Amino acid sequence: MKHILRSLLTIATVFVATSCDFNSSIIDADPATSSDAAPNYEMVFPQDKVNELEITLTAESWATIKADMVTKAGYDFGTKAGQTAGGNAQGGGATGGTPPTGGMGGTPPTGTGGQAGGMGGVAPGGNGASLDLITGTPVWVKSTVKFGGKEWQNVGFRLKGNSSLAQSWGAGIYKLPFKLEFDHFEDEIPAIKNQRFYGFKQVSMAPGQGDNTLIKDKIVADLFREAGIPAARTAFYKISINFGNGVKYCGVYTMDEMINDTMINDQFGEEDGNMYKPESDFVSFLQSAFEKKNNETAADYSDVQAAITALNATNRTSDPVAWRANLEKTFDVDHFLKYLAINNTIVNWDAYGAMAHNYYLYTPKKTGKVTWIPWDFNLSMISGTATGGQSGNAVSLEMTEVSTKWPLIRYLADDATYLTKYKAYVKDFNTNYFQSSRMNGIIDKQVNLISAAVAQEVAPYSYLTSYGDFTTATATLKQHIVTRNQAVTTYLNK
Repeated sequence: MKHILRSLLTIATVFVATSCDFNSSIIDADPATSSDAAPNYEMVFPQDKVNELEITLTAESWATIKADMVTKAGYDFGTKAGQTAGGNAQGGGATGGTPPTGGMGGTPPTGTGGQAGGMGGVAPGGNGASLDLITGTPVWVKSTVKFGGKEWQNVGFRLKGNSSLAQSWGAGIYKLPFKLEFDHFEDEIPAIKNQRFYGFKQVSMAPGQGDNTLIKDKIVADLFREAGIPAARTAFYKISINFGNGVKYCGVYTMDEMINDTMINDQFGEEDGNMYKPESDFVSFLQSAFEKKNNETAADYSDVQAAITALNATNRTSDPVAWRANLEKTFDVDHFLKYLAINNTIVNWDAYGAMAHNYYLYTPKKTGKVTWIPWDFNLSMISGTATGGQSGNAVSLEMTEVSTKWPLIRYLADDATYLTKYKAYVKDFNTNYFQSSRMNGIIDKQVNLISAAVAQEVAPYSYLTSYGDFTTATATLKQHIVTRNQAVTTYLNK
């Protein structure tokens, strides 16, 4: 009898243990949180609806953020309203550029929908000499994230950005730019080891500061990808945040896929090559200006070093054939010319040629060529006199104003072979992707998608003073595209 009881007990123990393991496997395999799940782009980046995300911070966490920002920005939340004067850039309408002032970089054009306040970045020729308004990386705090009836605990939350963050913070606008990292605290809390958000480790949330249409981050990224330039995938979200005193609706954000999370593998089909988020003007190589986003332990920067050396080689004018050949071995020139054609056509006030940031670099193993990846488009598609080469100003189609402080533009534009290719890409993009008739449909689709959510925005959780700001900015954006179509025609007919 004892043997029978002992056998039954053993069987029961095995059954219970097996059941526990099975249940644990089910939990671990939850596609909402598991690191084994492939990125679910349809769930996280839908193109036909606005997702909703609720984030909870404790009062202590918000206090930690405020104390950290006093250190990094130099002032507390809402105590420097002058950081944002006269609203934000609404999509255009100005007639001229504003030169850089105060040593902090220039601004988009002032006037109707103009924006006051400096845009941090890197000084031309400084090769990493920061002009950041926010010093260092903001602090990470724990948060709870709710989405689609599910909850993620102990998610890393931190503010992000430079000028957009400085201006929002100073003005006391709660619609702040931020990042989420779902396993950031895994060393401290093993239960969330490799926690994911439907296959994504990180996401970046752009609040549309400087863009009252609230759609530029999305439509510009889409345009780049459609025209053959890899860029992050995006989607609209309604964001609500509890800062420790109740849930507040913070309006419409654009969620951006992180370049160093899933984007490279998704669009390049590999992710083992070197990946950087630089703050460099390419005048010379400075290792500190090339922040590595992978392969950190292998201190190999030979790919970007070789590209910068080839770009600035002394045979550029004496033997242009050899110069081009050497440059093309290390840098994807054709890809950059296409990017440049698009960027100059749409007008971008916060990109290389104005500031030495807002781009990533990736060197695919299969090509060995450093490849340009654009990032952050809220200050794009704003009309004005493009006077590139100065800190904080856009680059014109002609690029004649760009100095040698921006050699990736100046030296390529000075080469007749590359200039011919550039013009062909300008023509192709303007004709096949950027015609106002096509863009009006794209704009209307996105505006209709978010309009109800935008109408719910109120101060101090919005950059809009009224819903009319949104509709006015949309009309101005459409007119900007008409103006740019005409500018391309004029340029190509010269």
